[in-house]
Amino acid sequence: MKDILNLNQKNRLLTIARTTIEEYARTQSVLDFQEDDSVLNENMGAFVTLHKKGALRGCIGNIIGQKPLYITIRDMAIESAFSDPRFSSVLSDEISDVDIEISVLSKLKKIDNSNEIIIGTHGVLVKQGFKSGVYLPQVGIETGWSRNEFMNSLCGQKAGIAAESWRDGSCEIYIFTATVFS
Repeated sequence: MKDILNLNQKNRLLTIARTTIEEYARTQSVLDFQEDDSVLNENMGAFVTLHKKGALRGCIGNIIGQKPLYITIRDMAIESAFSDPRFSSVLSDEISDVDIEISVLSKLKKIDNSNEIIIGTHGVLVKQGFKSGVYLPQVGIETGWSRNEFMNSLCGQKAGIAAESWRDGSCEIYIFTATVFS
């Protein structure tokens, strides 16, 4: 994905995420931001990932942009910090130790041939009926998986469908790219 965000836009989104988490931890209220920047007002999907001393502390996102990007970042920051079911809520006194990573997603592209997937470049969404699962592009790099391992895990573990569903055409496959910054 071309870097569609400049440094000021990235810094603004990181500020929105951190300020939102700090305020929500203190008051449980959601801040109301106003943005004039046309790019930050585009409907785009995004994930907010939190790390504390290098360990995952929360990660929630919205694949399909249904709101302006800056609102999605605000909302996903709250979800990542306080609603990721894998972790307890972030506490006020630990926020300074939390690193924030934002992944802004391109639009989804449906593919019929899994050979189009480039590990480390593409994130992948699989869908079968009401079940779905997604891995961000950086998952392939962080795990060191081959395409087969990546897709088997995505289908079998993340989506809860047959691990081989991606091979036999019984699930839909969508790819996307991400601009990732922290």
